[in-house]
Amino acid sequence: MRRRTILVLGAAALFLTACSTPNDGNPTPSVGGTSPAPSSWAGQVPGPDVPKVSVPIDLTRFRQVPCDALTSTQAQDLIGPKVEATPRNESAGPACVWVTPSTTRPSINVVIGNGPDGGTAAVYAAKGGAYKIVEPLEPIEGYPVTAYEVLAKRAEGGCAVALGTSDDQTVTVTAEQSEGNIGKKDPCDAARQAAVSVLATLRAAK
Repeated sequence: MRRRTILVLGAAALFLTACSTPNDGNPTPSVGGTSPAPSSWAGQVPGPDVPKVSVPIDLTRFRQVPCDALTSTQAQDLIGPKVEATPRNESAGPACVWVTPSTTRPSINVVIGNGPDGGTAAVYAAKGGAYKIVEPLEPIEGYPVTAYEVLAKRAEGGCAVALGTSDDQTVTVTAEQSEGNIGKKDPCDAARQAAVSVLATLRAAK
């Protein structure tokens, strides 16, 4: 089982990394961690077509330290051996971005969120409105994962996914590929793989 996990994480790094483009300034990922959170859906029960979360995850700790959402080992497996984590305050809530120093690609951005955002139901409801594309991906051990398009666009090597941690809460995981992988790998596969690591960390927290 351990060998399988290592192989999966190593594959994720291949999705994200290739020849990163140097940048003389500070790393500023162009793909934001925009939350899929129409507030009017907060507290509502998911409809019959919306996957439910049977074991909710308490995100309180990670709102205080969002960069704990990935361990240093997980971040290196996803991006590469040299990676830095930087906490951010976004409109949706606490966030953290992982990026190689002096580059903007590849990167992982995780937004924990300030509170209930309507969960996966809100993401589904926004299809055709706020989001041009809403695509359910394979769940991760019973937790729904949904790709949606706002700022992150597949053609540009970026993808955002909403990881359902309860029926009324999601965690946003955005991946941006290195320039060498754009058009060669599906960035939503990379975003989902990053969500696998994030979920493992969230569930392991005491």
